[in-house]
Amino acid sequence: MNRTADITRSTNETQIRVAINLDGTGLQKLKTGVPFLDHMLDQIARHGLIDLDIEANGDLHIDAHHTVEDVGITLGMAVAQAIGDKKGIRRYGHAYVPLDEALSRVVLDFSGRPGLEYHVPFTRSMIGAFDVDLVHEFFQGFANHALVSLHIDNLRGVNAHHQCETVFKAFGRALRMAAELDARAAGTIPSTKGSL
Repeated sequence: MNRTADITRSTNETQIRVAINLDGTGLQKLKTGVPFLDHMLDQIARHGLIDLDIEANGDLHIDAHHTVEDVGITLGMAVAQAIGDKKGIRRYGHAYVPLDEALSRVVLDFSGRPGLEYHVPFTRSMIGAFDVDLVHEFFQGFANHALVSLHIDNLRGVNAHHQCETVFKAFGRALRMAAELDARAAGTIPSTKGSL
């Protein structure tokens, strides 16, 4: 099964291309124009063992909001296409990830129903030049377009960079688990309804 996608999304604010391989090895090529976002996307690729090729051109002369949100949207679209009919997947994924004093938990369900529960009390509003409010926008865009239920909780942390990095690492690992093919469930939809 070839679980890949190549999505291009263009608006008046951004032009985004995302190519993904859900069964990759963590290879990545990232060029969003937002260095901290590239660093976080790298965490998804490496910890999710997902090959990611993402290029974005956005209105960064205004700020990073549209670029970060639209990368999340386009990544969600790519995951939705790559996951296909969801036959044989585990469906649910979860991960706890620490980084020094910080600890985050992410739980993901390929439910077909978009929803985000996001509880990340960042200890400061900026990580370098990156506005931490954009983390929520990224994951909201992803959840809406990947059609997943997504719960993100930072359980503790003092350093905002550590808080953010644990969120993205845990997300990558939860996504990997949920998207994995389960040999015992080969060819079946993991739902009593028979569809997701």
